[in-house]
Amino acid sequence: MRWQKKIRKNKALFWFSRHISLWGSISFYLACLVNIAVAVFYPFGDDGDEGTLSPFWNISLWVALGMFTALLPVLPKPWGILFFLVSLILRAIYTMGLAPALLLLGTVNLFNKLVFLVSFVGNQGTFTRGYKAVVMDMLFIYHLGYATICVLGLFVHEFFFSFLLFDLVIREETLLNVIKSVTRNGRSIILTAVLAIFLVYFFSIIGFLFFKNDFRMEVDHLLPKGVPGTCVKDSCPDATPDDKIERVCDTLLMCIITVLNQGLRNGGGVGDILRRPSNQEPLFAARVVYDLLFFFVVIIIVLNLIFGVIIDTFADLRSEKQRKEEILKTTCFICGLERDKFDNKTVSFEEHIKSEHNMWHYLYFLVLVRVKDPTEYTGPESYVAQMIAEKNLEWFPRMRAMSLVSSEGDNEQNEMRSLQEKLDSTITLVMQLSGQLSELKEKMTEQRKNKQRLGFLGPPQPNHHVPSH
Repeated sequence: MRWQKKIRKNKALFWFSRHISLWGSISFYLACLVNIAVAVFYPFGDDGDEGTLSPFWNISLWVALGMFTALLPVLPKPWGILFFLVSLILRAIYTMGLAPALLLLGTVNLFNKLVFLVSFVGNQGTFTRGYKAVVMDMLFIYHLGYATICVLGLFVHEFFFSFLLFDLVIREETLLNVIKSVTRNGRSIILTAVLAIFLVYFFSIIGFLFFKNDFRMEVDHLLPKGVPGTCVKDSCPDATPDDKIERVCDTLLMCIITVLNQGLRNGGGVGDILRRPSNQEPLFAARVVYDLLFFFVVIIIVLNLIFGVIIDTFADLRSEKQRKEEILKTTCFICGLERDKFDNKTVSFEEHIKSEHNMWHYLYFLVLVRVKDPTEYTGPESYVAQMIAEKNLEWFPRMRAMSLVSSEGDNEQNEMRSLQEKLDSTITLVMQLSGQLSELKEKMTEQRKNKQRLGFLGPPQPNHHVPSH
């Protein structure tokens, strides 16, 4: 940030550094257009029609160039610039000729890449970190190599421009992961490949010892220079079938080369290129076992091990990329709380990361603590400055947020209020039930007394006595 503040004083350098992405896009588009022109028209001057067009196409190119020039301020920047460059290059090719047009495009691309390098150095402050940092900065070395390839394409050969297309790998993270899928577990892949070479060497020895006569291949001999016409297989008048068959396992080295070249490239293994033996031959069974072992061990197991390592590594890289994107979208960078913690709260997750825990606000605060006079620190600033000096990050609100604390406090108060209301209503209900129970007891007591009173005051029962004689 100090370096960015410093280069703002240099208006020209700051303007170039500010548009670094634009210079990179222009370099890539120019590289694509140059390679398309080389692929379509190379070798130059063979047709003799460069710079000549029919009147219809001549007028069409001028109209297209004028139209896209007029629409350049209207169309979106990338597409407007691309259409303008395509029409300008086509017009230049058919006006000046392909070789001068490519020379002009290569010069423009080299100049644009030099501007990109100036912008890159301006943004990174590469030379301010010492020569060791410059040598160890692989991205700077890559862009410097890009400019070198532009020079080679201009002054050595046009085919050097083809290497500029690899810039797409640096520009796209998905393609970069494809390269990393091979390089990340490179040791495992190399060791498995070494095992495959050992197995090829083993099978080559067996082939040299027992199946030397089976290693015969059909070949097509080149015609001597100066002989007109072509010769394809049976059409050669002086060639016999024996002249087209060569023994390729007379030495162990030739056996190794043949098994390595033909065996690994054929889907069925080395058996696809060997002589087909008769079942009456004494080594027929051994030959079947030899072909099947090579197919199962080398083609199916070892090669699929290499492919499996590459595929699994690419899947892991893709999962890591998706996991990082998911974390960035659903987790607060400052406190680490996830999106679901803010569901049904007064503050949404978007408002939280924008207002409460904006990471740029924390960065500005760190810069303020670094540039402010320590004698003018407030209490929180002094505390944070001390924590920064101790490299302690406990002052960050990990797994905490003011909005959640306040909302949790409000929720607790609401729950306490609700519980108190329920308790009051329960007490009232109990008192009502107690009163009703007391009234019921009084009524039962009164009824029992009435029954007893009626028993004492009721008429006496008649007593009948039988007279005695």
